[in-house]
Amino acid sequence: MDFKRKIETGKLVVTTEVAPPRGTDTTLLIEEADLLSGCVDALNVSDNQRSIMRMSPLGVAHVLQEQGHEVILHTTCRDRNRLALQSDLLGAWNLGVRNILAMTGDHPLLGDTMGTKPVYDLDSTQLLQAIQNLNRGHDIMNRRLDGGTGFMAGAVVRPDPNDKMQLLRLKRKVSCGARFIQTQPVYNTEEFKEFIEKVSHLNTHIIAGILPIFSLKTVKFINDKLPGIIIPQEVVERIKNSTDPAEEGIELAAETIKKLQDVAGGVHIMPIITHQHTEAILKRAGMLH
Repeated sequence: MDFKRKIETGKLVVTTEVAPPRGTDTTLLIEEADLLSGCVDALNVSDNQRSIMRMSPLGVAHVLQEQGHEVILHTTCRDRNRLALQSDLLGAWNLGVRNILAMTGDHPLLGDTMGTKPVYDLDSTQLLQAIQNLNRGHDIMNRRLDGGTGFMAGAVVRPDPNDKMQLLRLKRKVSCGARFIQTQPVYNTEEFKEFIEKVSHLNTHIIAGILPIFSLKTVKFINDKLPGIIIPQEVVERIKNSTDPAEEGIELAAETIKKLQDVAGGVHIMPIITHQHTEAILKRAGMLH
């Protein structure tokens, strides 16, 4: 059963993400993707994540699809105006991409290329509206196209039940066609359950983000590079006091997934650097047999 069919039938889905290379060599990319064969329903392909220049996600999506992987193409508004966004989406459809994650994108000031100017002609909600138009066979000006698309569109959210603005944005994204939602990392499962209660009326499939922690170095990276993600002190202490931090990280991630299976529509694994432990996490969580 493909990703779209699972979403449409309310099945639990498992997604993860791969980073395009900083160059043209796709060897490591393909090796990482192959580690995930049979483990996940779709691979997210990031788009200059954290404003760091990498290969075009559309090029990576094409490579992965040729290897038999289903992809979710990240499309950010930071680097393209509405002409380029629509053009890239039409090209993606013709290359066989069927799933899009609409994102506004991190500001270039956070990235590695000085002098980069952001575009932000549209935001992620407006991009979702543009995708709806393309799916109806029209451009953003409502002019008829010579062939439309049929994308399964999604968006991202920070699953904070107390952030009223975030909840309003989510409602707006769903009304503009977000059929699935991938959340930022979840560590506090009780807070996530409260979030789900507040958005349960929305007609979308919410996939909980899981960012495994395998070392104190990972903790430092998250604190320094991923603002807004709060790691509970008890998690940090378990990693710190473990004689095998990687094993403890697998156990922590599996515990979280088990607690979320009854409330989330699936999980989105977001490991830093490598997927060498992803299969072990999913097996321990009972997501693979």
